[in-house]
Amino acid sequence: MTRPAPIAITTGEPAGVGPELCLQLGVGDASVPLVLIGDRALLQARAAIVGVKAQWPEFDPDHPAPVSVMSVPLRGPSRAGQLDRVNAPYVLDTLDRAIDGCRAGVFSAMVTAPVQKSILSAPGHPFAGHTEYLADRCAVDRVVMMLVGGGMRVALVTTHLPLAAVPAAVTRPALEATLRILHADLTSKFGVAAPRILVAGLNPHAGEDGQLGREEIEVIAPVLDALRVEGFRLRGPLPADTLFQPRYLDEADAVLAMYHDQGLAVLKYASFGEGVNVTLGLPILRTSVDHGTALDLAGTGRANPGSLRAALELARNLVAAGGSRGA
Repeated sequence: MTRPAPIAITTGEPAGVGPELCLQLGVGDASVPLVLIGDRALLQARAAIVGVKAQWPEFDPDHPAPVSVMSVPLRGPSRAGQLDRVNAPYVLDTLDRAIDGCRAGVFSAMVTAPVQKSILSAPGHPFAGHTEYLADRCAVDRVVMMLVGGGMRVALVTTHLPLAAVPAAVTRPALEATLRILHADLTSKFGVAAPRILVAGLNPHAGEDGQLGREEIEVIAPVLDALRVEGFRLRGPLPADTLFQPRYLDEADAVLAMYHDQGLAVLKYASFGEGVNVTLGLPILRTSVDHGTALDLAGTGRANPGSLRAALELARNLVAAGGSRGA
């Protein structure tokens, strides 16, 4: 059986914990090679902090080593814990190398260490996050953020929006598109033959029959009813404060929340440090950590690599189950 193409791991914001977390991954399951994408000198400096020997070869696509480095040079000096906008292009370079490699079939998947949105944003061109950047680079109209952890899969209709902007963004087209992507990728990437999805309401008590808001009546319920006719197994809209309990979760394959903190507060409470962010709707496989750059821990060697390890393990499992989807 042919060994899968390597998994690319972008090392993230150079001033954050990403580089040292990547160094702590080890080889693990050597059936899928790993390629760290980042500045070699930076990785060597951080390796001394975490007590790892970073003597890995440069990546050779024809003969990949169990662990290798695709070296991308920093644009300027970097010190742990001290952000510098000069290295914003470097961070995007690492992402572009991974994306292009996945689309070309050089990599079977990409795993991303955290980046700093404030550093990557430019006047008039805000960087909303990895998820949105990947969608743009892959020319995909819509992607879905889903976190996996604590025995749950929680997907989102809206992601990095101010709370005041959420109601207007929860439209029938947006909800329908999100549910179709979630259903399709649960089937194709996670091997769930007939996904059962719990759908949260937007308002407290799911609107309480219109007394606390009408989005459930006018937007959410009509979309769910239409998709049920097509065979989708959907339950909702349900009050978000009560749906995260065993009597619902034990009979579901995923939860769809309307906005970021509605779904992720619960999942991160159950699995922080071990959760995984998965981007659905892409022509490539991508997983990531469930946390930020942790600048206060950068360079100390105390950062917990649990979430990055979980992201790598899930990527390996998805590759083994279905292979890459480069396009």
